[in-house]
Amino acid sequence: MDKQIAEHVAKLLLDSKSILINTKEPFTYTSGKVGPTYCDMRRLISLPAERKIIMNYAADLIKPLGADYLAGGETAGIPYAAFLTERLDLPMLYIRKKPKGHGRMAQIEGYIKQEGANVMLIEDLMNVGTSQKIFIDALRNANMVINNSFVIFSYDIYPQSKAKLEEMKVTCHSLTNWWAVLGVIKKENYFDSETITSLEEFLNAPDDWETNYKKKAS
Repeated sequence: MDKQIAEHVAKLLLDSKSILINTKEPFTYTSGKVGPTYCDMRRLISLPAERKIIMNYAADLIKPLGADYLAGGETAGIPYAAFLTERLDLPMLYIRKKPKGHGRMAQIEGYIKQEGANVMLIEDLMNVGTSQKIFIDALRNANMVINNSFVIFSYDIYPQSKAKLEEMKVTCHSLTNWWAVLGVIKKENYFDSETITSLEEFLNAPDDWETNYKKKAS
C-alpha cells in the first residue's frame, strides 16, 4: 500500500463523509456488533470528483496485475468494476451472492469466453472477508483462476480477515485502511483528543471496545 495514496484516499473519504466516526453514539452493524466507525463506500458513486481520483489510483494499482476479467461482487462492487473495466478496457462480470433462482440459475453474470481465465474480484471494502469467500468460491466453481482481489478500503483490524485470505490463497489489494485514516485524523485534528483516543482503542482491540461500551451503557 502506497503511503501517500493511502493518506490522500483516507482524506477524500473523511471529507466526503464516506467514513463516519461517532464514539459516543456508535453504529450497530449488520452482524449485530457495535462500533464507533461506519464506512459508506457507496456514497462515492454520486461524487464524481472524488470517484475519479480514487478510480484512477485503483486502475494504476490493478493494471500491472494482468487480470483478464474484473468481477464486481453484489452489490457494492458492481459500479466500481464498471468504472475500472472502462478505464482498463477489460471485460466485466458480476457475481451474485447466490444463484438468482430462475432462468439460467446464473450466479456469475456476463460472458466468459474461456475457462481458466484470470479474474480479479472487485469490492468496495474488506472487513472480515465473508463476502469475498462467497464470490471467490463461485468463480473457482466456474473454473476461473482468482489470485487477487481489490477493495477501496480494507479494515485491517480483524486477525480473522488475514487468516481467511490466506486460507483462500488470495491477495487483497487496497488503496487505504483504518491506520491511514487514523493518521490523517491525528495530523489534521479532525476530532477532539477524547474521540481520537477512543477510536484508537477500538482499532487496536475492537471486541474489547465493544464490551467496555456496553458495560458503560448498561
